[in-house]
Amino acid sequence: MIQVTKTNLNFEREPLVAPFGFKGGYVTDIWQVAALMESRTGKQGVGVGVHGVLWSDAKVFAGHPDAVGNALMLLMTSHALQAAQEIPFTTPPELLERLLPLTYEYGKQITENPDLRLTFALNSLVPVDNAAWLLYAAENGIVRFDDLIPPDVRPALAHRHPYVVAVPVLGYGVAIEDIVGLVDEGYYLLKIKIGSDPDKDGDQEKMLEFDKRRIGAIHEALKHREVAGAAQGHVLYYLDANGRYESKERLLRLLDHADKIGALEWTVLLEEPFPEEAAWDVRDIPARVVADESAHSDREALERIHLGYGAIALKPIAKTLSMSFRVAKLAHEHGVPCFCADLTVNPVMIEWNKNVAARLAPLPGMPVGVLEANGFQNYRNWQTMQTYHPCPDAPWTQPARGAYPLGEDFYTRSGCIFTPGKHYASLVGGKTNVE
Repeated sequence: MIQVTKTNLNFEREPLVAPFGFKGGYVTDIWQVAALMESRTGKQGVGVGVHGVLWSDAKVFAGHPDAVGNALMLLMTSHALQAAQEIPFTTPPELLERLLPLTYEYGKQITENPDLRLTFALNSLVPVDNAAWLLYAAENGIVRFDDLIPPDVRPALAHRHPYVVAVPVLGYGVAIEDIVGLVDEGYYLLKIKIGSDPDKDGDQEKMLEFDKRRIGAIHEALKHREVAGAAQGHVLYYLDANGRYESKERLLRLLDHADKIGALEWTVLLEEPFPEEAAWDVRDIPARVVADESAHSDREALERIHLGYGAIALKPIAKTLSMSFRVAKLAHEHGVPCFCADLTVNPVMIEWNKNVAARLAPLPGMPVGVLEANGFQNYRNWQTMQTYHPCPDAPWTQPARGAYPLGEDFYTRSGCIFTPGKHYASLVGGKTNVE
């Protein structure tokens, strides 16, 4: 039994290159959070997380100044850390089972929102859950990610891909020439944010027309470009609506337009087209529909599977590794493929996602696992942030020709997630001895 006797919490704000547009809003900086857990044996775990206020609950984002929304999430993280000192645990999933409901209820109180989305609470718990996993590993002498995976989850994470496909994100404001540049670098699975609110008036017809023009402009620029690394020889589209389409009819009009211009057959994923409360069957949608933020937990993921959702975006870096293990197990049992999506995380957190993506079965039509990572596009100080990685010079930390190469060194070192990094540990007074 692990007993936490000391905790600490800190954060820093990382500015973005430009406002990052999605879900009808824009983010200008992202809070990076470090959480320390120390047990009565003196072992430590320092977990890192990032805040996705707009992503996890757009109403909280819209109802508060940016800093206030982030502060509310940080208060929830602090509340959970303090509670963890009163909850002995054997495994991190056991701890999450206790912390999630009390953190969620506390979040409803401080946001004054009885309908707070569960994902907001899960996002706040990521640094706590990561710290618990690293403390658990230290207590049990675990130094490989394979040994961290619960036995009942291992069938869902049984692959060892030689590389994973890297997915950049195209927010509303990314210029066409920059998109072409990414393709010329070898990226071929492109995540395109749709659902803009161009005049900030909530007009769904204006949104639809904006999305038609956006997809049309991107496809016009890319439809004749060959991509050497892509099995199909051309780019593939991954559309992410973040729940912005309030009617199926309007979405079908968008997809009909995509079909007419030749973009639909290149569209392999359509993520979260509808508001979460719209429990509509999606089997008549002519694209593989993906559940992301609506699949808060394994319970909601099962509901989406029954509605015909054909894939699930796992987010260990946004909804905790413990919950992602549960969702991966459920999806595997129902024959639904998964991949790992980003929350514009830092280089250290990419490795947590990468360890999962490297072991998932490929999406249909893809040769290996898929990993979205867009921090390099969006953080102003990305090069400095890379130096915070405990193994910054490892070849698997950098994408090449649209993919992250892995190899035996990555699997042996597990992306260096077990190696204490100096920067984030120093924020919370943690041990900073790096091997």
